[in-house]
Amino acid sequence: MDYITVEEAIDAGGLRLVLTAGVPGPWGEAAKYILQHKGIEFLPVHQEGGGENAALQQWTGQNSAPVLVYEDLPPISHWLDLLMFAERHRPEPVLVPLDSRLRTTTLGLSALIAGVDGLGWNRRLQMLAPIMAMDEPVPAYARMALKYGWSVEAHDAASQRLGSILAELDRQLQIQSQRGSEYFVGDALSAADLYWASFSGMFKPLPQDLNPVPDFLRQTYSSAPAEVMAAFTPALEAHRDRIFERYIRLPLDY
Repeated sequence: MDYITVEEAIDAGGLRLVLTAGVPGPWGEAAKYILQHKGIEFLPVHQEGGGENAALQQWTGQNSAPVLVYEDLPPISHWLDLLMFAERHRPEPVLVPLDSRLRTTTLGLSALIAGVDGLGWNRRLQMLAPIMAMDEPVPAYARMALKYGWSVEAHDAASQRLGSILAELDRQLQIQSQRGSEYFVGDALSAADLYWASFSGMFKPLPQDLNPVPDFLRQTYSSAPAEVMAAFTPALEAHRDRIFERYIRLPLDY
């Protein structure tokens, strides 16, 4: 992906999306999938994972990714704000159904995956554990740990939380399968499907030819405890594969 710098982005117009360069960060990848599925063009802006990113902090008020900036509107970074911006900016194709029941299910499942204390959040706590066990943790990762609430207690609770979330996602797929649907909600692609595709890589990344993730990160992503991976069911994996094959540009480019 051809990134521009923060300094270049400040002077650019249109829609700019700040992404962690060189790695498939799940929150950023999900934002990309949503915009790309809707055909919304954006300029990718370089962010260094775990870095100080002082220029980004000054411009957007934070140093992490993703951040979406459209024209002169205030920057947005929360997963739900990013999703709803895309829905307002280009209503079709719909990713958050207008039907209230389906809408509630879509946003609830998406929050289980991408929200605070959700799937990605707890998996990140696990991935930070080996670094935080060092006598002198790497500063970039220590900053991340502080920012995202890492503690021994939070880490110890993560596996149970992850198992519970994966079980709920699997249960929803089984319910949908019984009514003849291959999607998490209703009979069409929704944001929940794209979030699952993105965040599933934190447990079992796609093969290297489809997802050329750096070796160190592939090893980290693939290190979930056995009790967690036991909840990563064949149905969840098959669903991930369907969504990538049908809706997401492959191989991944980041």
